[in-house]
Amino acid sequence: QLVESGGGLVQTGGSLRLSCAASGRTLSSNTMGWFRQAPGKEREFVAGISGIGRRTYYTDSVKGRFTISRDNAKSTVFLQMNSLKPEDTAVYYCAADWFKRDAVRLGASSYNYWGQGTQVTVSS
Repeated sequence: QLVESGGGLVQTGGSLRLSCAASGRTLSSNTMGWFRQAPGKEREFVAGISGIGRRTYYTDSVKGRFTISRDNAKSTVFLQMNSLKPEDTAVYYCAADWFKRDAVRLGASSYNYWGQGTQVTVSS
């Protein structure tokens, strides 16, 4: 089970830190990803971090503003979001790729476990 937290309402230029806590099974060596879905749009990849080597990958629109990290001892993945923009408004989901540990896959269909999502709203 994955549980996200940390979403909320923030003004343009503000920051939020999302957390995703895993329970029920160990995901410390698995690739983890953050996705988001805005109203009327498809779910899109935001950032991912591999379990082996901690390789990270970001979609172009968040590079330099968002940082993904993980604390395997606490089975938690974080997404630090800075310089937020109104177009970042969406429900953010964390997900685990049970079959991949050394690379980050971008497609949502590659991820096997999903959290319930947390709303992020950036006001202009």
